Amino acid sequence: MEQSSKKFFTIPNMISLARVVMIPFIAWTFLTGYEITALILVIISGISDKLDGTIARKYNMISETGKWLDPMADKFTQMALALIMFILFYRSENAMMRFTAWVFIGFIIKEVVMLLFALTMLLMGKRPIAAEIWGKVATVVFYVVMGLFLFAGPSIGILAKYFGEHIALPPVVVTVLVTLNLILMIIAFLSYIPDTYRKLIKKED
Repeated sequence: MEQSSKKFFTIPNMISLARVVMIPFIAWTFLTGYEITALILVIISGISDKLDGTIARKYNMISETGKWLDPMADKFTQMALALIMFILFYRSENAMMRFTAWVFIGFIIKEVVMLLFALTMLLMGKRPIAAEIWGKVATVVFYVVMGLFLFAGPSIGILAKYFGEHIALPPVVVTVLVTLNLILMIIAFLSYIPDTYRKLIKKED
């Protein structure tokens, strides 16, 4: 029991838990107009996502708990950010921004499906699929794009709020970035299917 406890209470696992705890604070700052605080929290969350894995590998703190806790934290954070962006975009007075809001539903569906797959594997006593290169790239791009929207997005960004809409990103650029990010997310999702099929359907370890 003591050894199991030590394996759970590792620095990487605590960082992953902290990312989950941050989610309601990110949502609150987003939706109540504290854009600068929200941007800082998103940056911290994105950096810590990279940090926990690096620490685990460098200091031999890899644990079975961490192998599912880290991707779970990713999925919950990305679902929350996608939902928040949907709300903020949908509130915009710009028609293109309101249209783009619906693209975020694709992000949410993708993360919900992957979360269900991961939970199914855990219930079957199997380890969820580790992030492939496409998944890692998609996650990094997602955080960068969300941070960019918070900083320079029309209607919702810091620049627009404090310095005027004329220096914010054009709505068409935002639509293109969101769409490209969704395509990258779909590619990442498709890259998980072969291993997921083998584990769930063929019941391989």
